[in-house]
Amino acid sequence: MWDWIKIAALGLIALAAALAANWGHDLAFRVHGIIVFLVAGGLFVWNVRHVGDAKGPAPTGYFDSVIRAGVIATAFWGMAGFLVGTFIAFQLAFPSLNFEFLQGMGNFGRLRPLHTSAVIFAFGGNALIATSFYIVQRTSAVRLWGGKLGWFVFWGYNLFIVLAATGYLLGSTQSKEYAEPEWYVDIWLTIVWVAYLVAFLGTIMTRKERHIYVANWFFLSFIVTVAMLHIVNNLSLPVSILGSKSVQVFSGVQDAMVQWWYGHNAVGFFLTAGFLGMMYYFVPKQAERPVYSYKLSIVHFWALIFLYIWAGPHHLHYTALPDWASTLGMVFSVILWMPSWGGMINGLMTLSGAWDKIRTDPIIRMMVISLGFYGMSTFEGPMMSIRAVNSLSHYTDWTIGHVHSGALGWNGMITFAALYFMTPKLWNKAGLYSLRLVNIHFWLATIGIILYAASMWVTGIMEGLMWREVDANGFLVNSFADVVAAKFPMYIVRGLGGVLYLTGALVMCVNLWKTAFGKDVPAAVATPAE
Repeated sequence: MWDWIKIAALGLIALAAALAANWGHDLAFRVHGIIVFLVAGGLFVWNVRHVGDAKGPAPTGYFDSVIRAGVIATAFWGMAGFLVGTFIAFQLAFPSLNFEFLQGMGNFGRLRPLHTSAVIFAFGGNALIATSFYIVQRTSAVRLWGGKLGWFVFWGYNLFIVLAATGYLLGSTQSKEYAEPEWYVDIWLTIVWVAYLVAFLGTIMTRKERHIYVANWFFLSFIVTVAMLHIVNNLSLPVSILGSKSVQVFSGVQDAMVQWWYGHNAVGFFLTAGFLGMMYYFVPKQAERPVYSYKLSIVHFWALIFLYIWAGPHHLHYTALPDWASTLGMVFSVILWMPSWGGMINGLMTLSGAWDKIRTDPIIRMMVISLGFYGMSTFEGPMMSIRAVNSLSHYTDWTIGHVHSGALGWNGMITFAALYFMTPKLWNKAGLYSLRLVNIHFWLATIGIILYAASMWVTGIMEGLMWREVDANGFLVNSFADVVAAKFPMYIVRGLGGVLYLTGALVMCVNLWKTAFGKDVPAAVATPAE
């Protein structure tokens, strides 16, 4: 009975998508109709062909097949996001790279949100889903709850990525930072995210271990808070049910406040809390040491969760937002420095008694430098939230350097380390194909980050100073064109940093591919959960 209900639902979705593709009012809506039609139609045919098939025995052990797919998707989207980011970095240095034949689709304005979403949501999101599924099963000693629900989360999330990315290229965007997808894509993400929460929470509720490990606390807070942020910030009314365009429920300064409540907490929970869940599992496992202070990890969790949600208004200094609101955001941002560094110290001190591994183990080295960048970014962020500093840094490339030192250094490096840790275990191999390649990746990525971040710090501070320079009569000394020309050398350095980081990711992909699919002596099969 359930099979026929599923087939009927897929048929109705395919029919609705075909009608949307035919009657849609804009190109993006019609293209998305075709994509959904192909997906739903393909699933409809596949299910019809397999209806009535004999059901095999219920699977046992950990549900690792979906995690293997997540590792592959993470590496793929990472390469895509880094490639687009490097290209648009050179577009800023050489505007002629905005080729005439790419206008309206491949120019900087269309590629920039494609880059941010590919790195944050495609690369980072797949990494979070894969690692959270890996960690929650092993710390709960049970199989992922929900049967094939894990596959729905994985494929549903990646369908969201495809819809969002094609929408950006075709001009379908609601122009909200980190929240560009239009209304129907947002609805689909909400459905997938609820399924993600159900699968994760169901696993915790059916756990065989009495204790809920702290990494799962961070993952759960990330899933729940991102759902709340996403729903509130994306409240909108479609102009037409057959078009992608929508109108925001909030407007003016209220819209700005909601957007940066969302935007900063997308950093706080998507790019911080979730990745701290990775850190609290993979660093102790790779170091083969217990967490330095479990009590500190709990204090870190509750302080971070309480404080981060208030920090968003510091993005709106010197705007129409009331001063009390931006000051509140500034104060909470400064206080946030302390628990953030508590988490960094906890991660680094986990290596107590195993410091020699930094010399011999390049994966540990990646974890250490990711924690270093986490600590640096969580000091720099509160400092930049202070109104006097913000008056110099805001709207300059200093902010770009800050974001990328955190994203490439903290998020990127801890994700690379997690992929290196999981891949041999997921594909039942004795070890990685080459630790030497891991070491090469480490240095390429590290030098790339330093070139990128340092060049943006230098040009950002210069930019802010040039904008505020006035002559004896109080007139601005530098025109906008003067500032852009002065930044050119640093834009070249940034592009070269991106090339190095991209090359390192390519080396990683080769290493992971050789590990997973190359010839190797299999490791002993780990004992799965009953």
